[in-house]
Amino acid sequence: MNIEHAYELILDKLSLWAKEFIRILPNIALAAFILVLGFYAAKRLRNLLRKVLKRFILNEALDNLFSSVIYIFLLGIVIFMALSVLKLDKAVTSILAGAGIIGLALAFAFQDIASNFISGIFLSVRKPLYVGDIVKIKDYMGKVEEINLRDTVIRTYQGQMVIIPNKDVFQSPIENYTLLGKRRVDLKIGISYGEDLEKVKALTIDAVKDIEGLVDEEEVTMFYTEFADSSINYVIRLWINIHENVNFLEVQSQCIIRIKKAYDANNIMIPFPIRTLDFGIKGGVSLKEIQQDATVD
Repeated sequence: MNIEHAYELILDKLSLWAKEFIRILPNIALAAFILVLGFYAAKRLRNLLRKVLKRFILNEALDNLFSSVIYIFLLGIVIFMALSVLKLDKAVTSILAGAGIIGLALAFAFQDIASNFISGIFLSVRKPLYVGDIVKIKDYMGKVEEINLRDTVIRTYQGQMVIIPNKDVFQSPIENYTLLGKRRVDLKIGISYGEDLEKVKALTIDAVKDIEGLVDEEEVTMFYTEFADSSINYVIRLWINIHENVNFLEVQSQCIIRIKKAYDANNIMIPFPIRTLDFGIKGGVSLKEIQQDATVD
């Protein structure tokens, strides 16, 4: 092959490409128009969707996520339409098929991350808890500090920051003490069998009914529950106001202090366990007899 022949082949190929380019030039112009118009429309729809989502979803990260996903989906449609005009839709289909297989493999590899992510979306939509709520999830109780798409952060009353994966939060029972705005204190106490039960009940309720932080709409209640070995047991119930940041342990401590003072002032006895000691190898021997035997020896 001489140089002139090679030159002619190159010119023919370039001429063919030029003719093909001129032939599809209207398609290129139409595809460019579709891209410009589509990108503009997708951006406007994303901004509109973000404003609508903010009315229903208070999580800004979730708003941005949904609007971005819709934006990318719309851009994909626009690009696919432009490539279809250029007769390249089959190539795009092949690429999407390959991307689907890769995406499936990645889904199996990162299924825990994906499950936490999806659980975070459901938590943001359903809103079983908010930042600042007092909650108990599994064995952790405290104040919700952060609600992210992957995890939820709780500050316990011991001052620890606990990061709980959203999958565990979504699948576990959530005790939210803030939703009702109040929480009940149950205190179990026992009194002697020789006490006047009606007098004890009136005295006990009167001693604790004016503790600071109690809910005004809820009455202090007291119920005798059982005849125990050395006492008649009862439970007294008080409702504290969560919204006023009342300390649960402080209210419980005040109850114990006030009840003890009231009982001491009125000679009411709170029984304590009594043990009988039995001496001797076979039992049935008192301490006094043991001491007498030791003196004789």
